[in-house]
Amino acid sequence: MRIGLIGTGRIGTFHARTLVAEPEVSELLVTDVDAPRAAEVAGDLGATHAPSPEELLSRDLDAVVIASATASHAGLIQAAAGRGLPVFCEKPIALDLPGTTAALRTVDEAGTLLQIGFMRRFDAGYVAARAAVHSGSLGRLHTVRAATSDPAPPPAAYIPLSGGLYRDCLVHDFDALRWVTGREVLSVYAAGSDAGPEMFRDAGDVDTAAVLLTLDDGVLCTATATRVNGAGYDVRMEVAGEKDQIAVGLDARTPLTSVEPAATPSKGTPWPGFLERFAPAYESELAAFVRAVRGEAPNPCDGHEALAALRIAEACELSRLEKRPVAVAELA
Repeated sequence: MRIGLIGTGRIGTFHARTLVAEPEVSELLVTDVDAPRAAEVAGDLGATHAPSPEELLSRDLDAVVIASATASHAGLIQAAAGRGLPVFCEKPIALDLPGTTAALRTVDEAGTLLQIGFMRRFDAGYVAARAAVHSGSLGRLHTVRAATSDPAPPPAAYIPLSGGLYRDCLVHDFDALRWVTGREVLSVYAAGSDAGPEMFRDAGDVDTAAVLLTLDDGVLCTATATRVNGAGYDVRMEVAGEKDQIAVGLDARTPLTSVEPAATPSKGTPWPGFLERFAPAYESELAAFVRAVRGEAPNPCDGHEALAALRIAEACELSRLEKRPVAVAELA
């Protein structure tokens, strides 16, 4: 297979390394708006450098991986679909619902494959949690708690382009909630705090958020996120049922210390960030993409899954601004 990769930033370079190690990939072509960086990545990995996305898409490719800046995703997806190319794209498709639905319409009309990079679906812990829920071993679920905490804020220039904490960060938790439970979110009640660094207030964003979500079977979920968790990178999910409860992301590297007198200290070195924490999941999702392109497996996360998660994030933003519960159906 000949695969084109658009975007050679941190995650794009990681994907490039994964793809050149994939046995089914015979050639990798890479490009970026930062041409020298793309050329350097290509040289380091033995890949082929293309001077622009347009040039890359004109080549004889079997598939495309998009890891470029968020604002470019929808246009690149549509351009690739217009050439009949299967696409793997990092979330989001777009930062708004109209842009997302327009891109999905192009993909659907072209009849091409679009896989979205919600890597938690490939993490061993989340996979085990989904299996436990669907096996019935937890009994009837009553509560799910999700949390994503970054150790330090992103650069100030990134915040206005990110779409905000709900769309950029918590959207992973929203997708994981749907995927693990197999249920849909009916309504949300969201709050946010901008009491931290001034750059969040300047961008109209928040650095910390909390959401109460109600699923269509009555299960209550909470999801929290912060950009300022100095203890370290922390991503967890707790799933509680009438028979048992389980936790994802609770191990020796969880940046959490018990202050109970009888507790045994176990906190090791926290994960430095998302790429290190989810490295195996990132590798697995691209392997799944290759299998899907070859027709050996179904698409594990199509674009309509991203649309569903974005609707929840949009409902959260509306709830925060209007200080009221919001039904996700309002965003249909």
